Amino acid sequence: MGTVVHDVTPAGRFAPSPSGDLHIGNLRTAVLADLLARTSGRRFLMRVEDLDRVREGAEERQLADLAALGIRWAEPVIRQSERRDVYAAVVDGLTAEGRTFECFCTRREILDAPSAPHAPQGAYPGTCRDLTDAERDERRRTRPAAIRLRADVTKFTVHDALHGPFTGDVDDFVLRRNDGTPAYNLAVVVDDTATGVDQVVRGDDLLSSAPRQAYLATLLSATPPEYAHVPMVLNRDGARLAKRDGAVTLADLAEQGVDAAGVLSMIATSLGMADQGESVTLDILASRFDPARLPREPWVFVPGHGGVPA
Repeated sequence: MGTVVHDVTPAGRFAPSPSGDLHIGNLRTAVLADLLARTSGRRFLMRVEDLDRVREGAEERQLADLAALGIRWAEPVIRQSERRDVYAAVVDGLTAEGRTFECFCTRREILDAPSAPHAPQGAYPGTCRDLTDAERDERRRTRPAAIRLRADVTKFTVHDALHGPFTGDVDDFVLRRNDGTPAYNLAVVVDDTATGVDQVVRGDDLLSSAPRQAYLATLLSATPPEYAHVPMVLNRDGARLAKRDGAVTLADLAEQGVDAAGVLSMIATSLGMADQGESVTLDILASRFDPARLPREPWVFVPGHGGVPA
């Protein structure tokens, strides 16, 4: 069946994708994930989400950067690429329960299709949900199928430590892409459930995906985790921070004379947990940490100005 046997020992986690070096926004989220886990008595896990978009050497650099900030995690590091059989078994279980269907739509077809009233842009319109066996057979001849969840709700509510109750849309989202790759929304839920993760800290750009993932967790007989979607780090133009914005990675900042301790100090200052330039460690920050006092607004990071706008 779809149920996943899991470790019930409470844990938090950080789950980078090894597509490049972590920038200071990623590092800030990792620091918050570490602090929230350690101050609530949880284990802290590291999961590498390497099902696609992997750049050679990125994982090693990412883990080294996190360790340089003082972040420690329970071994072993979990790699999604080593868990494909687990994801396949969960999809098979959901299929046996009648909770999935094959979908032959392209992304463009979904975007161009009429959607239900009030449905968000890009929500799946149900095109392949009720195909006949003959229609499915015909489509299989020309296009491989993705596997979608046959959702029986359209909304689901999660509780977030910073945002409070959040109700979001749930559609028939993809579980396995048509190239056989497990989808993000499936893999994160299976991994969190299997490893006892009951606290998920990540950027608030991912808040809208939490209802889908929490709903799937209930289908796998798991309790959805506690969420904390933290404010993102933006550039001076108010856009999501990226490597093209200049010295934003640990290596780039080191070249400008800012070592890992200096970066941690900048992160702590941005969170209101240290004075500018103050030397801190994660142990010190843990002793000062109060989730209720975390900023609710994005941090605008400007390289060369101590991380704040000039």
